[in-house]
Amino acid sequence: MTETDKALLEGGPQDLPDRIVKITTPGADLKIEFRNGYEHYRPTRRQADTPEGRLPVYEWWERTEMAS
Repeated sequence: MTETDKALLEGGPQDLPDRIVKITTPGADLKIEFRNGYEHYRPTRRQADTPEGRLPVYEWWERTEMAS
C-alpha cells in the first residue's frame, strides 16, 4: 500500500476508531460505516504528516443514518 492509498480523517465523532483509512479512489468522497450510520468525509487540498507518512486530509461534513 502506498501513501496515496490512505487518508487522514478530521472531524466527525471523537470515538471514530480509525483516523487513517484506506481509500480506493483518491479525491473522491469517503463514506465510513459507524454506529448504524455513515460518516461522510470530503477531500481537502491539505496534507498532513502522520506516523504513516504524508497523507491527504479529508474533512467530515455530514452523517446519514442507515435505513432500519
